Amino acid sequence: MMNQKIAEEDGYGPSEDEDDDYYYYATSRRRRKVAVFENKDNSTEKRERKRKRNRNRGNTKFTEKGFCDENSQDPLVVFGWDIMLMILSRLDARSVALSLVVSRTWHGVASSDTIWSKKCEELWAGKAHLPRVSQIKGLSKLAAYSLSIMDGKRSRIMKEDLWDHAWEFHFNKAAPNYWRNLDPYWKGAGPPMRRYFHPDGSQTSDPGDKVWGGHECCYSIVTSFLADGKIREHYVRINRWPQMYVSRKQDWGWKMSNHLYCYSSVPDADTKGGTGPCFLAC
Repeated sequence: MMNQKIAEEDGYGPSEDEDDDYYYYATSRRRRKVAVFENKDNSTEKRERKRKRNRNRGNTKFTEKGFCDENSQDPLVVFGWDIMLMILSRLDARSVALSLVVSRTWHGVASSDTIWSKKCEELWAGKAHLPRVSQIKGLSKLAAYSLSIMDGKRSRIMKEDLWDHAWEFHFNKAAPNYWRNLDPYWKGAGPPMRRYFHPDGSQTSDPGDKVWGGHECCYSIVTSFLADGKIREHYVRINRWPQMYVSRKQDWGWKMSNHLYCYSSVPDADTKGGTGPCFLAC
């Protein structure tokens, strides 16, 4: 009955020579085939429209060889190792660092000492001190650059920092006039006074220093932390004089001062092997 109804809706019926049941069966099969062909045509058109839309958008896809674009190839494959080294060498350090995570092959190129040797030279230019941790023999230049950045942000002074540097010393304006009159910094006569810290906890000065007076001096570094590990208080004290608070300069130099006097580390970037601790401090 269903086949008969479908055939009648088409406006056709069996001829005089055809059997009713055969006619209606053949008609229903023909209609199903036509519907299948129409669905195939529609799905093909949809796929073609989607392909054109993705092509216009520059859509990317994953292939068996890796991640690629439909209209382009991996620059490392196109240009080769040597050309990519030249290109990456002309980028800033941040851009080169981002290219490290593109793929394993890109990491091999972007981590090359050829690139990071120049980046280290640019980073270290004009710096007062070079961290010892970045000068370890056999260390890659990428690691040396990263460790230099981290150490340059360090605000906690260590004993090695005191030992390794000479320190310029001068009185501040709040100091008594008697001391300021003996200070070349205020008189404008001669080089600034210098102080030296030693591993045994003592401090000395240059011979003939009028302010020094030959008295004994010892120093201590005091650091206290909060429960979350952050530094709450950090200072250096000499004898029983007022504590000196520590700060870091843009050129990675150190400054320690209170209301009476000030210490500034003398630049020594040419020191072989670097200066400061052999490990990263917080």
